[in-house]
Amino acid sequence: MKIAVIGCGTIANSAHIPSYMKNSEAEIKYFCDIIPERAQAAVDKYGYGIAVTDYRDVLADPEIEAVSVCTPNNCHMEISVAALAAGKNVLCEKPAARTLAEAERMLQAQKEYKKVLNIGVVNRFNDNVREMKRIIDSGRLGEIYQVYVSFRAHRSIPGLGGAFTTKAIAGGGVLIDWGVHYLDIVMYCCGDPVAKTVSAECFSKLGSPISEYVYEKMWAGPPQPDGAYDVEEAITGIVRTDGPVISLNGAWAQNIGVSDTYIDFLGTKAGIRLTYGGSFRVFGTADGKLTEETVDVTKSNMFQNEIDAFIENAKHPETMLPSHVSVNIKTQRLMDALYRSAEEHREVTL
Repeated sequence: MKIAVIGCGTIANSAHIPSYMKNSEAEIKYFCDIIPERAQAAVDKYGYGIAVTDYRDVLADPEIEAVSVCTPNNCHMEISVAALAAGKNVLCEKPAARTLAEAERMLQAQKEYKKVLNIGVVNRFNDNVREMKRIIDSGRLGEIYQVYVSFRAHRSIPGLGGAFTTKAIAGGGVLIDWGVHYLDIVMYCCGDPVAKTVSAECFSKLGSPISEYVYEKMWAGPPQPDGAYDVEEAITGIVRTDGPVISLNGAWAQNIGVSDTYIDFLGTKAGIRLTYGGSFRVFGTADGKLTEETVDVTKSNMFQNEIDAFIENAKHPETMLPSHVSVNIKTQRLMDALYRSAEEHREVTL
């Protein structure tokens, strides 16, 4: 299957490209990036393929059956819709889009053109997350009545002044960048509960002025002192659903020098703490005693699992993966409500 990777930045080189290369049924024909040197660097690094700068050249090639969209968020909708219209299957990196309206347009296009459109919510292909969902579905936790989500770091604003902190490009800050993964895990493991009310506040306190921001290291850097910083670095919120109550605290930057990256599932019979990207612990009782069990079943690379599933899905588009846009859009709606609540400083009813 001939593949094109559109956008040759960090996520493409660290995840998508290596995973396609390890899949015996896929061959990358094009490396596409608006920066010519970056597209050519991919060709030089991997030893094959064609470097192009315009994604339309990729879509015009009838040999191409599937594309990975690894661009900044502001290009997700445009490229994904165009690819679907050209008869290509699409794996678009998270988030689906900058806004709910853009994500809904992508869903509409998927339904119209009947090709695969999956979103890069890669944790749905993580062995530990899948095992945790299996335990939850088995009823071992009883009724899950509350979920607490923490995605907090010290001073880790990415590329301050660049694409990550420019709302017109990214659509938001820490919520849409990190929070999307955490909320997606919650939605996946809890059976996509329906949000009823949402209340949130966003904070942008530490990154401005850019020239005075103090940090230890900066991924996607260096800082651009004359750039934009109009997104949130931190968020707190509470979501009432028809299932559990979800509370969250997230921060790219905080004046606490400790990172807290985990999710707690609190049930009437037992509870689970998932360390993001790692193992999880199950807390409960047995025979009148407190119990604790550590579970770590990670045996495979979740990005490889995601790419392998996408290739198979492209061959059988009548099937639906858990990363399908029609599923992921529920998380996009939740983020949209959190942002609206923070902007209006009031509780939002859905």
